[in-house]
Amino acid sequence: MYPHQAERLTGILDRGGLDVLLATSPANVAYITGYQASSASLWRRREFGIFTRAGTAFVGNQHDVMDEGVEVDHVVGLAQSGQAGDDASTWGTRGPGEAIVAALARLGVRSGKVGIDESHLTYGEWQHLVERLSPFEVGPGAAQLAQARRVKGPYEIECLGRALHIAEEALDVVIQTVDRGMTEREAADLITTEIVKREGWPHPPVVAMGGRTAMLAPRPTAYALRSGQFVRFEVGCAYKGYCSRVARTAVLGPPAPPSEEIYRGVQARLEAIIDAVGLDTAVGNVSDAARQAARSHSPDAARDFVGCGIGLEVREAPDLATATETSLELGEVLVIELSHREVGSFGMSVQDTVLVTTAGARVLNRSHHGLVVLE
Repeated sequence: MYPHQAERLTGILDRGGLDVLLATSPANVAYITGYQASSASLWRRREFGIFTRAGTAFVGNQHDVMDEGVEVDHVVGLAQSGQAGDDASTWGTRGPGEAIVAALARLGVRSGKVGIDESHLTYGEWQHLVERLSPFEVGPGAAQLAQARRVKGPYEIECLGRALHIAEEALDVVIQTVDRGMTEREAADLITTEIVKREGWPHPPVVAMGGRTAMLAPRPTAYALRSGQFVRFEVGCAYKGYCSRVARTAVLGPPAPPSEEIYRGVQARLEAIIDAVGLDTAVGNVSDAARQAARSHSPDAARDFVGCGIGLEVREAPDLATATETSLELGEVLVIELSHREVGSFGMSVQDTVLVTTAGARVLNRSHHGLVVLE
C-alpha cells in the first residue's frame, strides 16, 4: 500500500471513530490490498480487504494473491465454491466471517468498531458477517471508503493519465481511419485492438453513427457511415486497475450550420463547468455553473449528468450534478461530460478529464474536444 492510501484510510478511521475498514467490492479490495481480480464480479468470488492501524490483511484465494505479488501483512485463505450467485448459505462452516475474525486476530484486533463495505453484499451475507463479528460493533462503511478514494496520490494520477492517453491514442487511430462505409462494429473492434496494443484493458466502446448517435449507449452494429452523418465515440479502458473515459464527436464532411452551432454550445458549456472546478469549491457551485451554462446555451441540457470522480471505477464520488456543500479537494480527478441528443436525428457527446490543483482544474486530455470534421 502506498503512503497516500494509508494516510487517507487512517484519516477515515480517525474521523469515524473506527478501528477496522472491511472492503468487499473489487475496487475497494484493490484500494486496500492492491489485489485486482478481473473475474470477481462475474463469479461473485468472495475476497475481502482489511485495513487497521496495525496493518492490512487479505481474505480470499491465497494462490491468486501470491501469483500477483500482492503485499499485505497477512493473508487468510478462503475456500471458493466457484458458483455464480453464491450467498451466505453456501459459505460453509469456515466462511468469510470466521476467516475475517482470524485475520483480525493476526493483526491484534479483537474488539472495536468495524465499518463494513456493504456495497458488494447481499442481505444474507451482511447478516452472516454481523453474526460472526459479534465481538465488534458493526456498521456500514461503503461511504467512508468512497470518501477515502476521492483524493488520488501521485501513482494513481499517473495511472489515470496513462489510461486516458491509451484511450485517446486508440480513438485517434480510428478517427484517422474512419471513412464512408465503415461500420460501427469495425470502428469498435479497431478501438479495442488499439487499446490492447497499448497494454490497456478495454471497456466496451460506444460507436454510434447517423441517427443512432441520439441513442444513449447503443451497442455497435453493422450500420455504415454515410456522408454528412455524425459519429459519436465514447471510449474507455483500465490501466493497472485505473479507469479512463473520453467522448468525442465527429462528422463526415462539412457539418450543417445548425448542428455546428449546437455543438459549439455543448463545447462552451463544458468549458464553463471546467472553469468552475477549483480547490475548495463546493460541488453544489459546480452544479450551479452547469445549470447556468445550460440556460445560456440550451434549456433542455439541464438534464445532463455533468460528471463525477473517476479512479478504480468509472464512476466515483463526487457526483457533480448534486447540490451538496462538499468541497473539492486537491488531487481529485473528475470527468466532465455533456451531451445533446435529438431523437431520430443526431446526438453529440464530449468528455474531458481534469485534475483539481491549487490553480484550478488542469485538463489531462491530450486531444481537443472540438467537433472533428472527417475529410
